[in-house]
Amino acid sequence: MKTIKLKARAKINLTLDVIGKRENGYHDLKMIMQTVGLHDNITLTRIAEDEIRLSSNMSWMPTDERNLAWRAAHLIKQTYGITEGISIDIHKRIPVAAGLAGGSADCAAVLVGMNHLFSLHLPRTKLEELALTMGTDIPYCVRRGTVLAEGLGNELTTIAPPCPFCYVVLVKPPVSVSTAKVYQSLQLDKITEHPDTTAMLCAIKNGNLHTMGQLLCNVLETVTIPMHPTIAALKSHLCAHGAIGALMSGSGPTVFGLFATQESAHAAAHALKKEFHIKDVFVTHIYHTSHSNVGKEKKNDRYEI
Repeated sequence: MKTIKLKARAKINLTLDVIGKRENGYHDLKMIMQTVGLHDNITLTRIAEDEIRLSSNMSWMPTDERNLAWRAAHLIKQTYGITEGISIDIHKRIPVAAGLAGGSADCAAVLVGMNHLFSLHLPRTKLEELALTMGTDIPYCVRRGTVLAEGLGNELTTIAPPCPFCYVVLVKPPVSVSTAKVYQSLQLDKITEHPDTTAMLCAIKNGNLHTMGQLLCNVLETVTIPMHPTIAALKSHLCAHGAIGALMSGSGPTVFGLFATQESAHAAAHALKKEFHIKDVFVTHIYHTSHSNVGKEKKNDRYEI
């Protein structure tokens, strides 16, 4: 096999709670993360030259060690003594700096893809261990699906049965949010509403979308919404146009709404584009890892990740 193609999928947070702050400044988290259908396309090709070449449809994207995907390739090459080179092409669709883990998903895709491309036969647990050296949310992007993440976000428990299928509207307003600044500004003693993680897990297990919609909760909204009130307006708009529930994902600024039907999701997205004039609006869906075909050859060497 010389070339492998993968889909690096975005994630949303159904809940995000900050339990406490460690002496080193890092925060202890408890959150439920969910993969969605929106994805970047990653193409990996083995090359004879002992180098890492990275290209993208986005001209501003770094193509050296500043890029997590480049670092993932370098880590695999160095760790397992691979002297062949690798060409990485990233076709971005996931908005950047959006709370959707787009960069982390690309990084995870390279780890999984090189594992197959060079026949390393590494188990998922080893890939997650390697992923953790580059970022706390990258192990989740290797695992994907419906997952309870604790600790720094890297202690993962897969939830079964997974989140019930539904459609998801993603809206990324044209503002930038610094994750570091959001956590630095978080005042834990002033948070009055925390997610009911146990109730959300029960709703997921029972496949109760409407209860899930009522339980969506992200404590980081207490910081990001005052910075960018548009986020609250987008949430209200989604609910007014039929969303079962709406929430900010991660540290923002992306907002998502859950919808029971594809028609209602498209109608809400159309109305939102018309009212807010926002470019980055996507209609996607909940993605289950049971849909995955990792390791199973398909036409044109396309693999699902």
